Amino acid sequence: MQKDSKIFVAGHNGMVGSAIVRELKRQGYSNIITRPHSELDLMRQEDTEKFFAQEKPEYVFVAAAKVGGIAANSQALADFMYMNMMIEMNTIHSAWISGCRKLEFLGSSCIYPRMCPQPIKEEYLLSGYLEKTNEAYALAKISGLKYCEYLNTQYGTDYISVMPCNLYGIGDSYHPEHSHVLPALIRRFHEAKVSGASSVTCWGDGTPLREFLYVDDLAELCVFLMNSYSGSETVNAGTGREITIKGLTELVADAVGYKGEILWDTSKPNGTPRKVMDVSKAEAMGWKYKTSLKDGIRLAYEDFMKRYA
Repeated sequence: MQKDSKIFVAGHNGMVGSAIVRELKRQGYSNIITRPHSELDLMRQEDTEKFFAQEKPEYVFVAAAKVGGIAANSQALADFMYMNMMIEMNTIHSAWISGCRKLEFLGSSCIYPRMCPQPIKEEYLLSGYLEKTNEAYALAKISGLKYCEYLNTQYGTDYISVMPCNLYGIGDSYHPEHSHVLPALIRRFHEAKVSGASSVTCWGDGTPLREFLYVDDLAELCVFLMNSYSGSETVNAGTGREITIKGLTELVADAVGYKGEILWDTSKPNGTPRKVMDVSKAEAMGWKYKTSLKDGIRLAYEDFMKRYA
């Protein structure tokens, strides 16, 4: 990308999209196109094709998606599949029709099988059954990355895919029921601290292992890959480090300043037992995450306090 290249960031108001915009601006890119949902509904094919025909962006980051945690995914399977399929297919197809030079599709580590070997390599895709609690979202994301792969194969496009682990940071959603685990914990512990609650109850038994990447580190990788990587195989984005959910709750409680007891509701699902990414491919290209989990949680809590508390 040149500094004046025309770049469209789909989903710029979301956590990932806004981080990509921040990183592009930090690096001096000056011709960034964005559209709020009120002006462009990417679920509508005609509107999306019209936008691309008019604007003709040279580079596209597809960060627009319907996202949520275990509860949201489990309760709205049809919505998660339909909305994500429509958004990504309309955006990728319209970019191709309009002659986009390069596109980057953002997915999620949930595309990988529930019980695949650890750490998860890119080649493990479609080697086993998906986690049922987010199967609909995973199937939609797999379709998006496969469509990019098939366009590359059939038409010689240069469309790439990035699969991040659990993300958090500035611009996250702190919905009391539908947010991901880390922002949900930040909100729950903050509210418990404010109310003086003697205990906080968390889902599952605390044993699952997870990996967390600060969103601004992902954004740096996304821009890096747009400039330096071509290929149909996806690229994992993560830290390569894992922590139990129990350990995570303790880190969050400490960052928030909550001193009460942490309890566990074992009637609730744990989700996938272990999920850590093999990030050797990205590291071999010269990228490595910068923000420690402890520092990232502190920054996320500061953002929560500014926007919600």
